[in-house]
Amino acid sequence: MAVELSIRSDQGGLCNGKMTWFVVLSCMMAAMGGVIFGYDIGITGGVTSMEPFLEKFFPKVYRKMKEDKEISNYCKFDSQLLTSFTSSMYVAGFIASFFASSITKAFGRKPSILLGGAAFLAGAALGGAAFNVYMLIFGRVLLGVGVGFANQAVPLYLSEMAPPRYRGAINNGFQFSIGIGALSANLINYGTEKIKGGWGWRISLALAAVPATILTLGAVFLPETPNSLIQLTDDTERAKLMLQRVRGTEDVQAELDDLIKASSISKTVEHPFKNIIKRKYRPQLVMAIAIPFFQQVTGINVIAFYAPILFRTIGLGESASLMSSVVTGIVGTGSTFISMLVVDKLGRRALFIFGGVQMLVSQIMVGGIMAAQLGDHGGIGEGYAYVVLILICIYVAGFGWSWGPLGWLVPSEIFPLEIRSAGQSIVVAVSFLFTFIVAQTFLAMLCHFKPGIFFFFGGWVVVMTAFVYYLLPETKNIPIEKMDRVWREHGFWNKIVGEMDEQTKIEAA
Repeated sequence: MAVELSIRSDQGGLCNGKMTWFVVLSCMMAAMGGVIFGYDIGITGGVTSMEPFLEKFFPKVYRKMKEDKEISNYCKFDSQLLTSFTSSMYVAGFIASFFASSITKAFGRKPSILLGGAAFLAGAALGGAAFNVYMLIFGRVLLGVGVGFANQAVPLYLSEMAPPRYRGAINNGFQFSIGIGALSANLINYGTEKIKGGWGWRISLALAAVPATILTLGAVFLPETPNSLIQLTDDTERAKLMLQRVRGTEDVQAELDDLIKASSISKTVEHPFKNIIKRKYRPQLVMAIAIPFFQQVTGINVIAFYAPILFRTIGLGESASLMSSVVTGIVGTGSTFISMLVVDKLGRRALFIFGGVQMLVSQIMVGGIMAAQLGDHGGIGEGYAYVVLILICIYVAGFGWSWGPLGWLVPSEIFPLEIRSAGQSIVVAVSFLFTFIVAQTFLAMLCHFKPGIFFFFGGWVVVMTAFVYYLLPETKNIPIEKMDRVWREHGFWNKIVGEMDEQTKIEAA
């Protein structure tokens, strides 16, 4: 049960490989790191719209929602303490990602995944048992540590284990897992909201322990990647055996030679964070910052975190709001699955651009309807509310096959081994930093911008689509240790890294 493939290297050698069950099962287990992230995103948005949860931990927000008839529809949920509950996880994840880089490089991908699962498990237990807001937020901090380690290690693990031709599909499995986690959370929220007695939110928060337990126990049995084995041990025979098992073929010498060469270069780099700012790594550094930044300012986490609140803003009831989140979760997960099927055929650039146009059009239409129909008081007609829901589904689908999975895939496949852990840490840190900023400011921005919030994020979608069109080269089907060639062949980046190549040749002569 394997799919044959072979990828030709620059030197004319072949990087052979099969899609083996060993790789599929290993990557499925590692991708549970995406499930814990997605589950948290989905659960957070749901419980913050549940009235018993608000009444217990955020009574001012609850009273404002129930009693203040003068307050604007757009400002009912504007509370810095409420947004701190959501965003505290991302501050912790931001800090943890830098520690995760050192652990991933020094001890391998597997220990980082294990630590991530264990920290998330502890955070889930605290959240489910919380009796005051401080205990609740401390649990969120532990969840952030867990996600910080998992998001640093899992995309690297998937990219290094995958055969080059199927790297896009396997790595997009990380975003697919995020979607599965978020969808599961939305379904659980819809069920627990109906529990009489008002304690359903505890089940929602505590059930995060289920994927965390699977990840933690599964990580114990995960094999280390061949790239990491060579980087850690210099045991080329052990790495060769693992590579043969991963690729399902005895003929792995060409790829092994590439890994050994990359490892020998990486060992000359003592300070990867200093190294990554050198000119020859400028394209990778720009992408490490720009791609996760753009991923967050698509506005997707506004939908993910606050979808139930947003749907309540436009006049849907508590239960209908949670069910609407389930619908958007199904759409997002389905579109990511489609991306897994086509990303290695259509390429990264085509999906980025098509998804960007789709998101832009839907955001403009949502903003236009809300501007025309939703004032500061009252609601909008039920028909318009469901039109907004359909447009948000179109937007979520656009994200689901473009910036969602590709925002993790492209950064994880472009870094040379010597800066790979540092580069991925920058990606995760930038992602968490701007997730925190968006999460912490969105409810205030909604209060002040009102429907203009959708035009604000739409403007960023225009910028990021242009960025991809002009500056991002295609990376599909390129072996991960040969990725430096895409920058030398790109019209803009060749002016930077091409000059470095010429300078190196002169110095060598």
